[in-house]
Amino acid sequence: MRRVFFLFLMTVSALASAQTKPIEMNLWPEGPRTSNGNPEDMAKVTVFLPDEKQATGRAVVCCPGGGYQHLAMEHEGFDWAPFFNGQGIALIVLKYRMPNGHYTVPVEDAEEAIRLVRKNAEAWHINKDDVGIMGFSAGGHLASTVATHAHSDAAPNFQILFYPVISMEQGITHQGSRDNLLGKGPKRKLVNQYCNEQHVTKHTPRCFLALAHDDRAVPPVNSLNYYEQLYTHGVPASMYIYPTGGHGFGIRQSFTYHLEMMLELKAWLRSF
Repeated sequence: MRRVFFLFLMTVSALASAQTKPIEMNLWPEGPRTSNGNPEDMAKVTVFLPDEKQATGRAVVCCPGGGYQHLAMEHEGFDWAPFFNGQGIALIVLKYRMPNGHYTVPVEDAEEAIRLVRKNAEAWHINKDDVGIMGFSAGGHLASTVATHAHSDAAPNFQILFYPVISMEQGITHQGSRDNLLGKGPKRKLVNQYCNEQHVTKHTPRCFLALAHDDRAVPPVNSLNYYEQLYTHGVPASMYIYPTGGHGFGIRQSFTYHLEMMLELKAWLRSF
């Protein structure tokens, strides 16, 4: 295992050195479709492109978590760039806006980020049909919302979810994420709309799921129910439940199963 770990680190280090300088862009240069009431909360993307010679054409739009209240931009965002760029994959980290009582705002930002990637596909050496979405915790809810609801040029080709909030059902969801997104006492129709396990179809993109058994913040049943629906509808899915790790480990090497997780994600990305 030590030899595998050493080789993995050497490979990542060598390939990561081929990154280009990141590009920061305002997602809505002419103003957002829907305002969240805070003009200082601007949606942005930071684009990390691999070296042109190593680019595979694949891209991932990343949605950090934070309970729809703040964003963990480092270990659930920027810090992933070397991992993806080292495999020739572009990483686009999304700073989406907080809902502030306007539940459509984060989804509009995420869908626009995917459209932006496809609009710049030629310049960024990206294949329009190989654009995925990744999310952590509440960002996982956002990513799975886009994966199950988006259409046309906003629909991702695959999804990567880490300890995601999937459901908005009381007793299953992460209460803070639900309250911040939908408000307190939302109508039944709205709750159902954002219970993403209810919206899986045979057209939902393939999925990678990773979480810890001892997650006390977001109950693992969120991922279990989502995986069951993916399986039922014939959607290719891989789920990894690690014995310990709690919630919010992201790409931190302090996570006991960091190496295993990285190798399994790398293998999954190579499987299609």
